[in-house]
Amino acid sequence: MGIFNRKETADTATATAAAAVSPDLAALTGEYTIDPAHSTIGFVARHAMVTNVKGKFLDFSGSLHLDGSDPSASTASLDIKMESIDTGSADRDGHLKSADFFKIEEFPTMTFRSTKAEALGGDDYRITGDLEILGTTRSITIDLEFNGAAKDPFGNERVGFEGKAEILRSEWGLTWNAALETGGVLVSDKIKLNFDISAIRNA
Repeated sequence: MGIFNRKETADTATATAAAAVSPDLAALTGEYTIDPAHSTIGFVARHAMVTNVKGKFLDFSGSLHLDGSDPSASTASLDIKMESIDTGSADRDGHLKSADFFKIEEFPTMTFRSTKAEALGGDDYRITGDLEILGTTRSITIDLEFNGAAKDPFGNERVGFEGKAEILRSEWGLTWNAALETGGVLVSDKIKLNFDISAIRNA
């Protein structure tokens, strides 16, 4: 079952055309709201060159538009409240909210708006979009795995995805760091992003 338009090649054009009108795909067409109670938006940063620190955002909202007749027109959007950052350490969270990092009083929200969607084969997809942090917008690419669609015991029609991406935080102006006596820096420039998304079809 595909959600986003497959890249067409000489060998896959026919299969792509068939997928675009398949009943399974068409059945998913609609508007969906991301369920934050069953979704996670997280990140991983290297700390002191020796270990990983994991964090997540607790307050976010988002939507998906899935288009079965034209899968490449499917879209996704996210709005994330920066004040909700949680790394398991109140002191560290406070530092991340400060002017050294996210400046949450001036820039309270991080946003993502998709610009392109494509299929890579099987349940693997890729979505490209604009990520805005600190008033700076840059394009990122998220690799996705479609986990399927189901109706939950409460009658909600759900779709699920897992996603991952890597960014360099310096490209968004997040440049604070501290040098280590042994060489290297306290916080890695490369940040790994991870997404576990459950979305409910709108009534």
